Amino acid sequence: MNVMTPEIWVFFSVALIAIAFLYASVGHGGASGYIALMAAFSFPVDYIKPTALILNIFISGISFWYFKKHNHFKWTLFYPFAIASMPAAFLGGYITIDAQLYKIILAIFLLIAIFRILFSSKETRENKTDFKIPLALVIGFLIGLFSGMIGIGGGIILSPIIILLGWGNMKEAAAVSALFIFANSIAAIVGYSFNHTIEMDSFKLIPIALVGGFFGAVYGSHKIPNTVLKYILAFVLLIACFKLTLL
Repeated sequence: MNVMTPEIWVFFSVALIAIAFLYASVGHGGASGYIALMAAFSFPVDYIKPTALILNIFISGISFWYFKKHNHFKWTLFYPFAIASMPAAFLGGYITIDAQLYKIILAIFLLIAIFRILFSSKETRENKTDFKIPLALVIGFLIGLFSGMIGIGGGIILSPIIILLGWGNMKEAAAVSALFIFANSIAAIVGYSFNHTIEMDSFKLIPIALVGGFFGAVYGSHKIPNTVLKYILAFVLLIACFKLTLL
């Protein structure tokens, strides 16, 4: 782990808690935020990817627990994405490539999603459309593959897709994305471990991140209204764009 002075460590910890809170409140694990934060503090490259995936597992897990507890989870909306994405995430975690082009393409997609979420009408966002399982399988496979390659859980892509396609509201998308990220992150870290060594230092940030993840999950699941979650999600997607294009 990177060696920091006590003052810098406190600043880093506060930033980590804030990121975990924001991401957990919309059903995300926070990998893109953790990667950006650790890169900004000059953490070793070999440390960043496995640590982000491990934190993803814990934060998305606690987020899913609270969104499911408050009846926002729909199994029928989840399983087609999951069964296609998990083997793809395993494969993506095993593959080592230069993913810069994929990052740029993904950042462009996220910018479009931000614009659509913020500026589409309320009626359009809440208008449900029929859920198409074949399309969900294709989307799940592609998300799993790309997320495994670049070290994220995939929920950052899935939740805006669910909302923009009219397959669920903000909190339903958050609940599905949280479990999706949890499953994909486990698959990706297992795939990563086949080709890399995971140091024990990668587990040391878990207690700090859990502080923000707990409060984010509690408030996002039943205290923060969908209209506010919309802006939090847009901000989280913007953080992801920053990480993807500049780091």
